[in-house]
Amino acid sequence: MAELSETERKELEFFSKITVLSHEQATTLPFLTYLLAAEGMNVIRLEDPVKGDPNRRVGEPALGEDKMYTYYLPNNVGKKAITLNLAEEKGREILKELIEKLNVDIFATNTLPKRYGKLGIDYGTLRSVKKDLIWVGITGFGPESNEPAYDPILQARCGYMEITGERDGPPMVFGVPIVDLGASLIAYGQVMKALFKRAVTGEGCRVDISMFQGAASIMVNPIVMTVDFGKKITRRGNTHEFFAPVSVYPAKDGYVYIAVGNDRQWEAITKLPGFESLYSKEYETNAGRIADVDNLNRKLSEATKNYTVDELISMFNRIGVPISKINTIMDVARDPHISKYMITAKDPRTGKEIHLPPPPSITAYLKSAGFKMSFPPRMGEHNEEIYCNILGLSKEKFEELKRKGII
Repeated sequence: MAELSETERKELEFFSKITVLSHEQATTLPFLTYLLAAEGMNVIRLEDPVKGDPNRRVGEPALGEDKMYTYYLPNNVGKKAITLNLAEEKGREILKELIEKLNVDIFATNTLPKRYGKLGIDYGTLRSVKKDLIWVGITGFGPESNEPAYDPILQARCGYMEITGERDGPPMVFGVPIVDLGASLIAYGQVMKALFKRAVTGEGCRVDISMFQGAASIMVNPIVMTVDFGKKITRRGNTHEFFAPVSVYPAKDGYVYIAVGNDRQWEAITKLPGFESLYSKEYETNAGRIADVDNLNRKLSEATKNYTVDELISMFNRIGVPISKINTIMDVARDPHISKYMITAKDPRTGKEIHLPPPPSITAYLKSAGFKMSFPPRMGEHNEEIYCNILGLSKEKFEELKRKGII
């Protein structure tokens, strides 16, 4: 266990007392609750006893069992899992007991708003059980809309695809479900805000996150440029709309990305051995470089291809110009800034261990736990622990509810 500061110990103590009950599936909410679990919160995922989370059957059955496929695993470490049929009145009654007896601090869902009332998970119903409850709903378009939405659909709708891809090529989606993950990060901030408000006032609240609005919110520059200045913002491949040179350039043994952010950096490049011919009066300012960006990139490529990736990185780092090798995913995992803080989770049943990159900030909980978290739970894995040990159901009653499809 790492040595924690007094502030970190208080942080760990606070978060360890927070219980999250999450009616979750797919990616956006599970990623949020994974971040909360990495803070040391007690996260319990709630699934239908028959259907469960569809992501449990996405990817490969690497563990040799059903409903534990590879795509499900990354976003679900550090959690417990129970099943409950909320379509049944008895299931909804048990949910209220769970809220009360687990002393749930945060209830979260990413189902469609039209299902809130039917499943008994609406804010009003659950707040009547626990008045200081923080209720979180993540939807495609906000609580007033029941339009279904998947990440690539939202990427298309919010304009991401219009600005992603080659200049003369078709629109393209981002390499990861960026709208899903972005909504999770936005929700994380709002959850922390709600916890702060409750700590100060004693009041719970309702938090609604629109994935679409969240995605559009970071399009602030393209939207202002388009709406207010009449500039067409569209795909530019690897280049930048407002800075040059910024792109991918060839090396002897691979590729590098170079990003010049000011005129001083460009001047320094033109003084490097082998790059002197790039100097031009017209290129002294960013505006001049942007005006001739295609020729500029061609000339710079002619210079960079004479050096290896490592040579270029050394040269450009020495003069303070941002540069990076185009890393593979394995390269990223091995980067010391990541590998030093890699989270591991080992399956006690099969011995399989998975590795996750750390969250945006290193939490007191992860430091105290040696960056180890529990393996993603199997469906209903913690039913008996929670229903019998915490709710106090007898084994007979527990088995009866299982036979009736309630849990």
